[in-house]
Amino acid sequence: MRVASVNAASGRDLGSGAVDTAALAAAVAGLGADVVAVQEVDHLLARSGGADQTAQLAAAIGGLGRFTATVHGTPGTPGGFRDATGTQPATPSYGIALLSRLPVRGWQEHRMAAGRGRLPLVVPGAGLRWIPDEQRAVVAAVVETAAGPLTVLCTHLSFSPPRAIGQLRAVRAFAADLPRPLLLLGDLNLPPGVVRRVLPWEPLATGPTFPSPAPRIQLDHALGDGLAPGARVSASIQVLGGSDHRCLVVDLDLGG
Repeated sequence: MRVASVNAASGRDLGSGAVDTAALAAAVAGLGADVVAVQEVDHLLARSGGADQTAQLAAAIGGLGRFTATVHGTPGTPGGFRDATGTQPATPSYGIALLSRLPVRGWQEHRMAAGRGRLPLVVPGAGLRWIPDEQRAVVAAVVETAAGPLTVLCTHLSFSPPRAIGQLRAVRAFAADLPRPLLLLGDLNLPPGVVRRVLPWEPLATGPTFPSPAPRIQLDHALGDGLAPGARVSASIQVLGGSDHRCLVVDLDLGG
């Protein structure tokens, strides 16, 4: 089976800032993945033409999708968003998504509080901005594979390193009772050395992923826990559309 982790940047082009959800969906479908963890997903936001990006991406891979809202409104705009206490299908929101063309036994999700600070970030099409932190979340699905059930988690952690470390610990606690084998996919906003100290799971893909045009650091990760000793893994890091992150593609033979 193949899994992928994609920071979609809401389908925005890094250079122009223009959003093209159809192009994003085609690019995600081109990965050929059975399960895709997507971060920075728009849901009915005006900046992406009111698109339900999760639904469009799920249709493109021929599967189903679960959107988990982290904020209602448009992130990165002071006063323009609020924490999401749940996912409201009719409310313009932003967050993460899991897509699967494999059967799903069940879903779980957990939200993590935002940090209080602001950090300077380069926003595609808008330049350098002081951005307030956002609530974060992790969503998990137990999918049916040829080798049996597999738990897949998707998350996108804070751009504040201390807050991201705390959130990674929260992800570890959330995952403690989930069935193994287990995969964690997502933009952790932390380098590999820090991730290993907080979460000593097996890294399945290594190499720089950010910024996409000339990546210098790995912020996007694929980690495994409880994989069978005979499991075989190969991975690649690929450019995907105009995102400022490169995506991870991991091929797994879980045995059995």
